[in-house]
Amino acid sequence: MNKDKLEGLFSLLDIKPNSKVLDIACGKGEPLVRLAELYNISGIGVDISPYHIKDCKKKRSERIPKSDIKFLEMDGVNYKPENNELFDLTICLGASFVYNGFTGTINALKKMTKPEGLLIIGEPYWLKDPPEEYLKMSGINKEEFNNHYKNIDIAEKERLNCIYTLASNRDDWDHYETLQWWSVYDYVTLNPGDPDNSELLEKIEKAKKEYLLYGRDTLGWAIYVFKR
Repeated sequence: MNKDKLEGLFSLLDIKPNSKVLDIACGKGEPLVRLAELYNISGIGVDISPYHIKDCKKKRSERIPKSDIKFLEMDGVNYKPENNELFDLTICLGASFVYNGFTGTINALKKMTKPEGLLIIGEPYWLKDPPEEYLKMSGINKEEFNNHYKNIDIAEKERLNCIYTLASNRDDWDHYETLQWWSVYDYVTLNPGDPDNSELLEKIEKAKKEYLLYGRDTLGWAIYVFKR
């Protein structure tokens, strides 16, 4: 998802100052940091990676040093709000594996979101029935993802209202996928003696083939905004 699209989404949210925001599997912390810049929120970001949390804290100190934003290094599935606190906004972008899938993510975030609060979830969806060759090559189970309509239908059956969606296009996917190719080829060039280079190149060539033959036309990704 490109930066301008995300910025447009953030500007639509119109969050009140001091609203409480939770981001599970927050990565490098950009959504929380940007929301703090825009709306002066307080928030908690949770991520299992010590490298991501280090980046989060650096970003916070450089851009929002006086904010009430905390970053916790832990598996998101183990996070429990203190004193059963509820949040005005809960977020999980592209990490529904934390809660064993899309439905699990909806149920987990819903329990931590205030009535009338918002949930923002980023999730893949099938653009069309995936070819068997793609499933075999990628190791993805067809049941792992739904189509775009089914993602919304599942949430609404859990008594959430879908109030907005933001879907990726081919440019977004191309940018995301091919930056990984570029990164690997640069690394191999700069580190010719690394014994892992052959494995890295093998993996990236496989990923490139999967994407170009099947993934580009088969799998989409969207951000869903739900109201509890």
